[in-house]
Amino acid sequence: MKIVSIKETCIYVNDLEKTQDFYTRKLGLPLISLVKNRHVFFKAGSSVLLCFIANETQKETELPPHGAQGSIHFAFAVSNKDYNDALIQIKNAGIYILHEHLWQRGIRSFYFHDPDNNLVEIIEQELWE
Repeated sequence: MKIVSIKETCIYVNDLEKTQDFYTRKLGLPLISLVKNRHVFFKAGSSVLLCFIANETQKETELPPHGAQGSIHFAFAVSNKDYNDALIQIKNAGIYILHEHLWQRGIRSFYFHDPDNNLVEIIEQELWE
């Protein structure tokens, strides 16, 4: 198997309106799909961020049921040249930065929470290359 990338990342949320507002208005992700009381999906570069109401997805009959509890961690990659702008955008949106980190080879990242306490990281895309 030759995997190219992770196509989608799934998180579980409590309030789709708050989630949509946070990811579209504050982070600028384009909306792909919204199904009231079930999910909201966003385009994230070449990937998709799937945000589900866990109680609803555990009732699935057509697809395998799924769900999770607790804070999930995921990261959005930005180019080195766009990193500072991303940090400023998040700060200007009134989002509290929990931590800024300097990785090996000088790669930078920062962390913050979304409305459901998921841990979101913005990291320079060169980290795993």
